[in-house]
Amino acid sequence: MNREEKSQLLSELNELFSTSEIVVVSHYKGLTVQEVSELRDGIRKAGAGFRVTKNRITRLALKGTKFEGLTDLFKGPTAIAFANDPISACKACVEFAKNNEKLIVIGGAMGTGVLTLDEINKLATIPSLDELRAKIIGLLQAPAAQLARVTKAYSEKEAA
Repeated sequence: MNREEKSQLLSELNELFSTSEIVVVSHYKGLTVQEVSELRDGIRKAGAGFRVTKNRITRLALKGTKFEGLTDLFKGPTAIAFANDPISACKACVEFAKNNEKLIVIGGAMGTGVLTLDEINKLATIPSLDELRAKIIGLLQAPAAQLARVTKAYSEKEAA
């Protein structure tokens, strides 16, 4: 990798850190190309992004961003998941790590705060925004549907 490619990667990562709301850092040692592709697909479907990183360049890209506290996590074969929705990146990484022990979630950050592994696991259990919207719609529609069933049952009873 020449200097120009390194500086381009540095600016891309710096912009990524500046625009994301959450970053989840993980080690991926031993994952096959197919497994990494499955992980990327799962993370994309969740509305997040995934990137294998070069540690030295990533540590440089973190300087001056809200995720600067993650610098110490970038040792060994690291990858990051990033998103604007804090739950999607956590959920996708934790779900994949449950089924594949070669992916190890080691930490992350949301806003200006560094997240521990326990906090990431807690975020992964929260329903996503779409799931919450569906539940609210279901709750709003339930009384109307129940009223329609009662009215229909009453009219059928009258007709009989």
